[in-house]
Amino acid sequence: IGYSASFVEWFSEEAKRGYGDIVPSPIPGLRALVMKQPVGVVSIITPYNFPNAMITRKVGAALAAGCTVVVRPAFETPLSALALCELAERAGIPPGVINVVTCSAKNTPAVGLEMTTNPEVRKVSFTGSTAVGKLLMGQASTTMKRVSMELGGNAPFIVFEDADIQRAAESLLQCKFRNAGQTCVSANRIYVHDAVYDEFVGAFTALVKEKLRIGHGLSEGTTIGPMITKRGLDKVEEQVQLAVAAGATVVLGGKRPEAVPGKGYFFEPTVLVDVLDAVPMTCEETFGPLCPIYRFTSEDEVIRRANATSVGLAGYFFSRDVARVFRVAEALEVGMVAANTGAIGSDAVPFGGVKESGMGREGSRYGMDDYLNIKLINLSVL
Repeated sequence: IGYSASFVEWFSEEAKRGYGDIVPSPIPGLRALVMKQPVGVVSIITPYNFPNAMITRKVGAALAAGCTVVVRPAFETPLSALALCELAERAGIPPGVINVVTCSAKNTPAVGLEMTTNPEVRKVSFTGSTAVGKLLMGQASTTMKRVSMELGGNAPFIVFEDADIQRAAESLLQCKFRNAGQTCVSANRIYVHDAVYDEFVGAFTALVKEKLRIGHGLSEGTTIGPMITKRGLDKVEEQVQLAVAAGATVVLGGKRPEAVPGKGYFFEPTVLVDVLDAVPMTCEETFGPLCPIYRFTSEDEVIRRANATSVGLAGYFFSRDVARVFRVAEALEVGMVAANTGAIGSDAVPFGGVKESGMGREGSRYGMDDYLNIKLINLSVL
């Protein structure tokens, strides 16, 4: 909720900074003015995993630019969107500026089609899977709408031999198991240098045992909850089974817990070691509490393996070598890099990816750009 509110505050301040330009004209007697105008009505389609912030990060930028919005929240989490709409009304946002359309899973494709093809809509902003993003982008192309796509990730998390092992382990705990691993910037492939592999696995496994307690979110002592869908739970379970069949070893977790207070799609926080590249979790985003740890022996090798994916949202690495920090940060094919930290997002920094992780940036001073059209006014003064 705090993260959600931060985007409203940030973009309320950025609304005053939609600057234009005066461009010196090479033609005597002409003045070239460049102004920015709102694109118009924006369709906003959001996922379940951050049901407030995924909306405010988009709506805040759209309102700051002068656009009206129609929000279609995930069918799993409609109440957050309706609450935000109510709060916007109490805050004085005029009727019709923020609109919410909820729908069932069955009607989601039809509603999405309308939101991407209706000629009154001039931009589509979507956060979700790469497969769905491609579908929506194709639909939006029929009327040449602007699109912002924040799509799936497959984040590498690299621990070099000169890393602060304890700090790396603590950071991995944060960015892997937050929201039970159901975030697009979760560490998905953990590469650890062979020289510190056993040390890192020991430190990380000890933290998981100490810090993580499965349970209902309102139960005292709970630090990790369930997955939101049975489909997601089944996927994690299948990925573990396939990795083990290929030679990986489960050192912690690996199954559904036998007894958890309350009902839900729970899966134990799981650590796998000696994972091979030729398993599905290497090329597929897991989106669950599953942590596969791979070995590597050189910087060139791990960069090649980290980049061997069609997506590029976030990447993490740990090293005390300043020169290596710059080399690796520049070499990783991702939109966001975290060096020696597991934290990557805030209202003040640009959020988004490259390759099939999408296009456009959210948050930061760049966040309004996709909601503004640039217009040239060529004025004769003669």
